[in-house]
Amino acid sequence: MRMRIPSKRMFLNNVHPVGIIQSKMADLLGSILSSMEKPPTVGDKESRRKAREQAARMKKMQEDEKKKKAEFRKRMEKEVSEFIQDSTQQKRKYNPMGKIERSILHDVAEVAGLTSFSFGEDEESRYVMIFKKEFAPSDDELEAYRKGEEWDPKKAEYRRRLKEQAALEEETVCKTQKRAASPSSNYRDKYSHLIGTSSAKDAAHTLEANQAYGMVPVANKRDTRSIEQAMNEIRAKKRQKTEDEDAGAGSSILS
Repeated sequence: MRMRIPSKRMFLNNVHPVGIIQSKMADLLGSILSSMEKPPTVGDKESRRKAREQAARMKKMQEDEKKKKAEFRKRMEKEVSEFIQDSTQQKRKYNPMGKIERSILHDVAEVAGLTSFSFGEDEESRYVMIFKKEFAPSDDELEAYRKGEEWDPKKAEYRRRLKEQAALEEETVCKTQKRAASPSSNYRDKYSHLIGTSSAKDAAHTLEANQAYGMVPVANKRDTRSIEQAMNEIRAKKRQKTEDEDAGAGSSILS
């Protein structure tokens, strides 16, 4: 007797539909749970709390800094306005201040139509001075402030006159002492072993021509012939040249 082995199709047909649905729901739930983030631990909560507190402190500091800048600018605008309205003041010097404060003051002065400069070597000692346009500082005045000196117009004018007078006196001395340039040494003494005690020009007059080297005096190079003699010699040379050419042509024909 043969035993009948159930086929795969018979096995699938006997599976209950509810079991298939439950299996699929379990798979779906597992995928959802795996995709969800794990609940934060105690350490993660503490670090996030500190980060939020630090961000809040930074924001408050920025707001306080912004508020201080606005208050400082408002105060500078008031002082600059009072300075402009005061006809007795030409300039104003402020106490040393930080870089940000100096930048705000320069901006306020520029908006108000004033001239402003910063002076001081060290960052801690730098200060700002503002000037009205009609009383803008000169180069000498700015140089005095850069050196840390107080500006005195009377002393500056006195120094300027002294400089002009000194320059004028120096120019006068140069004109009176001006003389022709002369060599530092005498070339005759320097080359006396070559040309002797007389100068080279004087020696050239007594130079005698050396016939061995083809040096002919100018008097020997002069043409002492008359015009008629020179023309006759030229004609004779041409005539001789023509006769020589005719003689050469006749000999060639005979040969």
